[in-house]
Amino acid sequence: MLETIWFLLWGVLWAVYFVLDGYDLGIGTLVPFLGKSDTDRRVMFNAMGPFWDGNEVWLITAGGVTFAAFPKAYAVMFSGLYTPLMLLLFALIVRGVSLEFRHQVDSPAWRKVWDWGATIGSFVPALLLGVAFANIFMGLPLDENGVFQGNLLTLLNPYGLAGGVLFVLLFVMHGALWLTIKSEGDLHQRAAKLTRKLWPVLVALIGVFVVLTAIYTNLLSNYLLNPLMLVLLVIPILALVLLRQQIGKEQWWAAWGLSAAIIAGLTLFGVVGLYPALLPSSISPDYSITITNAASSTLTLSIMLGVTLVFIPIVAAYQFWLYRTFAHKVTEKELAQDGAY
Repeated sequence: MLETIWFLLWGVLWAVYFVLDGYDLGIGTLVPFLGKSDTDRRVMFNAMGPFWDGNEVWLITAGGVTFAAFPKAYAVMFSGLYTPLMLLLFALIVRGVSLEFRHQVDSPAWRKVWDWGATIGSFVPALLLGVAFANIFMGLPLDENGVFQGNLLTLLNPYGLAGGVLFVLLFVMHGALWLTIKSEGDLHQRAAKLTRKLWPVLVALIGVFVVLTAIYTNLLSNYLLNPLMLVLLVIPILALVLLRQQIGKEQWWAAWGLSAAIIAGLTLFGVVGLYPALLPSSISPDYSITITNAASSTLTLSIMLGVTLVFIPIVAAYQFWLYRTFAHKVTEKELAQDGAY
């Protein structure tokens, strides 16, 4: 029972991370396309400025839960996926450094370098996260000892690349919607126009990915055994339909919430489809890393659950306060303050 609870918590934490840091990564990716002036780019950076480092807490939490609750899965994941995970880490470091270094020297050339650093440091993590999770959904070539029998190129298969492209597009849409909330004037209009153009592309790509999921993975097996669980797929599909309606009405907070529901729903649909596996093996199902053979002791899981039930609500409450405090649009007056990016 505890193993199942922690499996669900593991999936929820990844979903929360994708929702919260997803728009940061999306905005960073969009800098060269929507940032027509230095002021536009400053607005984009300040739109995520108070939030981005707090959002990454959920990445650390998801990784920490993997380590503490399922140490064998952590060991296999960080050894087999060492190269993409290190690339992800370095890209996130570049993004953080870019945001902090950009304003240190008053030079257009200097700022341009760090603008591209923020873009690369946003696009690469979005792509790699999609590739990694798509490969996990499909199954990794793990032998009987949990050793990854492949390399980086093994992960760059059609389904993995489709997952990478889907994550990038989901995050770009999420980021553009956040930008409509936080910006004014021409930048707001460009972001709004982009969301209208992205919606049909996103619908098509999600449709293609679901079809590929049925072909390349066994995720649907759990849902065929428990058809009621298909509600996890109904939620993102319904949110996707309503998203177009809210974009048309220019109800940007509602649209952003629906975008969050799409990201969380698709993530949980994939994770629940894995159950009871954490890292399925494409070589043999017997070699899969599951909640049974990877879990910590019952005592460890019990203590951790108590700690989690205390501290996760505190972190969530703090972030709720943070979002309410900085829910206003980024104005020129705010850009003139010393603490602005």
